[in-house]
Amino acid sequence: MAINLVKGQKIDIGLTNISIGLGWDPNEGTGHAFDLDASAIMINTNRKLISDDFFIFYNNLNSPDGSLIHTGDDPTGGNSNGDDDESILVDLSKLDERVVEILFVVTIEDFETRRQNFGQVRNSYIRIVDNNNNEEIAKYELDEDFSTETGVEFGRLYKRNGSWKFEASGIGYQADLSFFLEKYYDGEIIK
Repeated sequence: MAINLVKGQKIDIGLTNISIGLGWDPNEGTGHAFDLDASAIMINTNRKLISDDFFIFYNNLNSPDGSLIHTGDDPTGGNSNGDDDESILVDLSKLDERVVEILFVVTIEDFETRRQNFGQVRNSYIRIVDNNNNEEIAKYELDEDFSTETGVEFGRLYKRNGSWKFEASGIGYQADLSFFLEKYYDGEIIK
């Protein structure tokens, strides 16, 4: 049975082959499609992005180590037919040893021009699925706490005492994708 996560809750993963899925339904009558984008930032012990190649999003679908694969952009949220709109496949057994945390963020593309925020989106969630049997392990649903935000740190996978855990962080920002890249990029590419 899947765990319904609340903000700040942490769980042990206990698996190496999972998917992080994102789903949403836009409110009707807003005038524009909602393009929510799932991204992953692969972070080292200094809480910085290892290199540009370790920032996984719609224009960089695969990590260099093969551990993360973004399944592609759904620019409207209408391609899913009730399933995840976007997914990131995670194989922790292939993970570069420098990665100690994977941060999952969701942003709204072109939010300024379209005048959109998460308050205009219904049924948005991020979930963890066991790729071995396609069973949902945990789900974290957005609620009204993010009514004016345009970017959300949904959750993070992190390594603690040799095992991987997931935290539903739920931190909202009035920001776009570049904000998250700049936040975790220290200007020094580590090769």
